[in-house]
Amino acid sequence: MARKTADDFHPEALQLFDQYVHGDIGRRDFLSRIPKYALLGLTAEGVLEALSPRFAEAAQVAGNDPRISASYVEYPSPKGNGKIRGLLVKPANAQGKLPTVLVIHENRGLNPHIEDIARRLALDNFIAFAPDALFTLGGYPGDEDKARELFAKLDKAKNQQDFLTAAQILKKLPEGNGKVGAVGFCYGGGIVNWLATRIPDLAAGVSFYGAQPAAEDVPKIQAPLLIHYAGADERINAGWPAYESALQKAGVNYEAHTYPGVQHGFNNDTTPRYDAATAKLAWDRSIGFFNTYLRDG
Repeated sequence: MARKTADDFHPEALQLFDQYVHGDIGRRDFLSRIPKYALLGLTAEGVLEALSPRFAEAAQVAGNDPRISASYVEYPSPKGNGKIRGLLVKPANAQGKLPTVLVIHENRGLNPHIEDIARRLALDNFIAFAPDALFTLGGYPGDEDKARELFAKLDKAKNQQDFLTAAQILKKLPEGNGKVGAVGFCYGGGIVNWLATRIPDLAAGVSFYGAQPAAEDVPKIQAPLLIHYAGADERINAGWPAYESALQKAGVNYEAHTYPGVQHGFNNDTTPRYDAATAKLAWDRSIGFFNTYLRDG
């Protein structure tokens, strides 16, 4: 099946898929409601397949790329789930101490796409650590539906503690320069916003279409923030006006961009919701932001 874009789907089909991806409706409900929005010649199952990730076709940096050094590592997390595991990626020929970036996945755990994101950061001369929130339940299962089901079973508070621990680990990493940034997507974008309210010395936070933190916590934010939103993402964007008002009132250093016409998940190049031009612009802005706030000097 040829790869499709968001323009190939009825807007209502994309909204139903968004609800399905985020657990608001189940697979059976999606399949029963999608036929009237289906593409000509596609069954309901065919629409779901067309909208679902195709990891192998989208990978930009191979796991064995000689320019990077990647390994799965485990660290204790006594205030969280007891232990965290994730992918740690470094430039293969790193010189001096490098800035570190915590990479926080969507609501499916550490899937191949997020691993690829971590590898891309290493090519931009960062040390990246991408934990798997599903580790406590056996890890990312290799199936997106099963991953979403497992994700719903996680303890939210313990998960948050695990990500706090991960940031602390990066700050003390011998190869790091002591400056920690965080980037997250969807669920992960929300965690970045939340971490900024909990880590006074977070050096930079980049949130892609993530849920907003509680307004009363916003004055605690000291980190500079770069916030990306998709123009067609009504669900997440509904919380932006209140968040923006709180950021302005608190005098937080932030930069926000809403990209017209694109879908939630526009940076994820494994699905048709991906928008190449917008993703490149947002990613270039993100790397520039991290270079500004994480590099020594």
